[in-house]
Amino acid sequence: MRTRRQFTIQLGSLAALGATAWGRGAQAQPADLARLLVGFPPGGSTDNVARRLADKLRGVYAPNVIVENKPGAGTQIAVNALKDAAPDGATLLLSPPAPFTVYPYTYRKLPYANEDVAPVGMVCTFPFALAVGPAVPDSVHNLPDFVAWAKANPGKAAFGSPAAGSTPHLVGSLLGKVAGFEFTHVPYKGDAPGLQDLMGGQIAAYSTVLGSYLPHLQSGRLRLLAVSGTERSSFAPQLPTYREQGYPALDMTEWFGVFVPARTPAAIVQRAGDAVRAAVAQPDFARGLADFGMTARTSTAQELAERLRTENAQWRMHVKSIGFTADS
Repeated sequence: MRTRRQFTIQLGSLAALGATAWGRGAQAQPADLARLLVGFPPGGSTDNVARRLADKLRGVYAPNVIVENKPGAGTQIAVNALKDAAPDGATLLLSPPAPFTVYPYTYRKLPYANEDVAPVGMVCTFPFALAVGPAVPDSVHNLPDFVAWAKANPGKAAFGSPAAGSTPHLVGSLLGKVAGFEFTHVPYKGDAPGLQDLMGGQIAAYSTVLGSYLPHLQSGRLRLLAVSGTERSSFAPQLPTYREQGYPALDMTEWFGVFVPARTPAAIVQRAGDAVRAAVAQPDFARGLADFGMTARTSTAQELAERLRTENAQWRMHVKSIGFTADS
């Protein structure tokens, strides 16, 4: 079994893996049909972004680009499918970072290793946010107010997230840890039932990505208290960051990136990266992502590899502090 140190070292080689040509006869042109794997079912935000990206890649990267949903195990099934695919550029993956930055520290064993994939480029970024509902008094207007209320009312501060072990879950748990109060987690199967319970007063708070709250802001049944990231979000400019309110440890933001199997020829990695960057740069692509509270943002393969390395080290520390494992 790989040690944590080995895993971190391997992350540093992602860029090199993506740039290593495989075989003298490798061609830069992928097959007529390219698959874009997604580790979530149809209809969600990840699937929506994937389909928008596939539309932009079609006829540019390959004559035909289809989205293939492989939900389950928090994207592990999709990552494993990418690992097993031929390194010929015909199979890509759109994924959040958790399979490579969080799961190595929350799961005892994974069906893949980070050296099984290589980064192509980033597609978008989006922050996490914390909201409270009617179970919390109206006098709570910001994060310090909520922390004070939670400390004064032990046992009442329960928060939901879209899944146990998800990044929103860990962000909420980290808040309780650094702020010094008991923040009991209630896992849900997706945001829809969790937000329903939040707005119905069954739970005090909810942690998920900012975009999931946007359709409900006008209802008045939830109050946003904080957003992650180093700057306020353009989608909720009135909402202060965790950092502004005294919690810089919660600066992390979520993102989606494109990956290919390891040992994919450098020419194909470059061609895929060029196509992804061209797609993300198109104004209508950015407008489509804005509907979900996401900001179109791209990167080179090397920049994405470095971001993975940095975030892997951060989450190693955070998960150890929280003490969560997938078996707990």
